[in-house]
Amino acid sequence: MSKKYKFLEPYTFANGVTVKNRVVIPPMTEASGFEEGSITSDELRYFRMHSGGVGLFISPVANVSVSGKGFEGELAITDDRYLPGLTKMASAMKQNGTKAILQIFHAGRMSNSKILRGERPVSASSVAAERPNAEVPRELTGDEINQIITDFGEATRRAIQAGFDGVELHGANTYLLQQFFSPHSNRRTDKWGGDVDGRMSFALAVIKRCHEVIQQYADRPFILGYRLSPEEIEIPGIRLADTLHLVDVLCGQPLDYLHISMGYAWRTSLNDQTDTEPLILKIKRQVAGRLPLIAVGSVEKPSDAEKVMDAGVDFVALGREMLREPNWVQKVETDDEAGIRYTISEQDLDELGITPAMWNFLIVRLKSAMHISNQPDYDKDQFDHKLAPHEGA
Repeated sequence: MSKKYKFLEPYTFANGVTVKNRVVIPPMTEASGFEEGSITSDELRYFRMHSGGVGLFISPVANVSVSGKGFEGELAITDDRYLPGLTKMASAMKQNGTKAILQIFHAGRMSNSKILRGERPVSASSVAAERPNAEVPRELTGDEINQIITDFGEATRRAIQAGFDGVELHGANTYLLQQFFSPHSNRRTDKWGGDVDGRMSFALAVIKRCHEVIQQYADRPFILGYRLSPEEIEIPGIRLADTLHLVDVLCGQPLDYLHISMGYAWRTSLNDQTDTEPLILKIKRQVAGRLPLIAVGSVEKPSDAEKVMDAGVDFVALGREMLREPNWVQKVETDDEAGIRYTISEQDLDELGITPAMWNFLIVRLKSAMHISNQPDYDKDQFDHKLAPHEGA
């Protein structure tokens, strides 16, 4: 190997889990599960094909509550009956020493009554999201909040029993954990709302419960991560000062890493155009080495990944690029960087394990951001000051 990249170096978490390199596949929607949440053979094939090179493989999200389903084709971890499929999934993701992390969430108001089979979506408060055709959610009761916290814990237990190496709590991309933290979606005046500290109470309760379950059920070191989005553009909405306070508190929780979800790893503030310092550097300074960080967003080339390492960030996640090139790490390791694919052809989808359902999701949501070989491309740097259609990939 002619080059020695820092992203190829191993990393050992504080709990003793060692990963073979710093490259991560972030959670990416593949919309290929069965209608009721079970895993399909197509998904298992996709996981096997994309595992083996990276140190960490974070799964597409699985919902922890029946009311938490956000889209069709989404995995569920709401019942023990899913354990056989989840066990196969964990095994498929753990090829050649890759560590498998299951991302879990509740969609909250980012759902609708059609997806929920006639049920109204729920959230911290009865405030609709600022997106087309958004439904006004029903405000959760105190008992329902406590049940969802329990559901996160039960999902963690199932992940342990299925053989995963950890879970990631999806507190980003405007889903329920973020909805409780946001002043836009959380207008409560009880202990689950109010000021910034009150609004983070739900996330802290979920972390506490999941940690308790890990202590009770895990017979091996088990990773607990947390993903967050730094800012919202809604008014009122999450601003950077809120997030830096949240990050400071999260660094004191029983977490093993923080994952910063952005469409461009070097994004600057969405709300203060005069601030030119990348958000990831502000967050890194706030963390001050207390937890490892994962950065993500339009990272494609080895030089892109190494730039993240050079900034002192612990892990770098490649999303869409790993769809195009499942052997990205292997090609870097064998001095075959010239063979890395940076475009995708519709003729190669089966070879890449990408189902028709997943491809439809990708082209509807991401369009030219996928670098489709025979279609107009885009400038990945255009998302340095605004939200991307592919946040977190």
